[in-house]
Order: sequence, then structure tokens, then C-alpha cells
Amino acid sequence: MEEKTLYLPTEHNDQLVAFIGSPWGLLWAWLAVINLITFLIFGLDKWKAKRKMRNEAVRRVPEKTLFLLAVLGGSVGALLGMRVFHHKTLHRSFRIGIPVILAVQLLLAALLCWNFLR
Repeated sequence: MEEKTLYLPTEHNDQLVAFIGSPWGLLWAWLAVINLITFLIFGLDKWKAKRKMRNEAVRRVPEKTLFLLAVLGGSVGALLGMRVFHHKTLHRSFRIGIPVILAVQLLLAALLCWNFLR
């Protein structure tokens, strides 16, 4: 049986490269980026919603896009965006849908961890 070569960083800066280069590091990097983007898009849409009252030409972010960002891993950013910007908090689909998406993602993460760590 072939042994796997383990890369151990030799320099302090190599630790970040080794972490980001791993599948888990890429996953964490993706989650950080998608949650930041989702949070900012919720803020942008709230800003556009306020401006739309004054200017009819402002194009809003479609609700499908907001849900898609949450499904792609940005559910925490969506929840934070809803709370911080007080955006979409009166929409039942968002009040229920975003926490359900987060719960499903957490369940999937727990199942993956349980499967890989046993």
C-alpha cells in the first residue's frame, strides 16, 4: 500500500498556504467570501429599497438571487444582513426560509463531519 506524503509547512507563511490549499481550507475560504458577499448584497438591496421610494428607476436585487446566495453557503451572511439592515424581516418567506436553509446546511455539515471523522 502506498503511503501518502504529508506536506508540513516549514515557514510561518507556508501554514496559510497549506491551510488554504487543503479542501477544508478552500471550503472555509468559500464560506467566508460567500457570506461577506451575501451580507453586502442584503445591505445594497436595503439601500436600493430606500432610494426606490424617491426614484422609480432603481433596480432591486431579485429575491431569488438573495435566496440563491443563501443556498450557496451565505445563509449566515443573509441572517446577519436581515438583522443588521432590518431587511426582508417582514417577509415570511425570508423569516422562515433563511433559518431553514441554515439548519439544513448545518445538518449536512454535521453529517459530513460524522462521516469523515469516524
